[in-house]
Amino acid sequence: VQLQASGGGLAQPGGSLRLSCTASGSILSVDYMDWYRQVPGKQRELVATFTTTGSADYVDSVKGRFTISRDKAMNSVYLQMNSLKSEDTAVYYCHAGISVLSDRKPYYDIFWGQGTLVTVSS
Repeated sequence: VQLQASGGGLAQPGGSLRLSCTASGSILSVDYMDWYRQVPGKQRELVATFTTTGSADYVDSVKGRFTISRDKAMNSVYLQMNSLKSEDTAVYYCHAGISVLSDRKPYYDIFWGQGTLVTVSS
């Protein structure tokens, strides 16, 4: 199973970017998908996720600016980032809990995408 993230790049302060992440492989079902980010020298932090009731939840610093969405049929998750700030500069990782089929047996595991760099700078 692979998580392929895309959409990172350079944006000006106040600008927007949209990240995408798609899971592929011998997938039986996707339990959850969410987004983390990491700045060099700091711990990886959860940016956006869905609660058990299905509502979106965000780290305080991005509330009102970022929107997470998911296409379950496509095994994809997206992160729309608006009103970007320099402090949003980080490597963004998608993260998922997935049931997979291996050697004809199902098992559950946690997967990370390769990371996509978002740089916010004028």
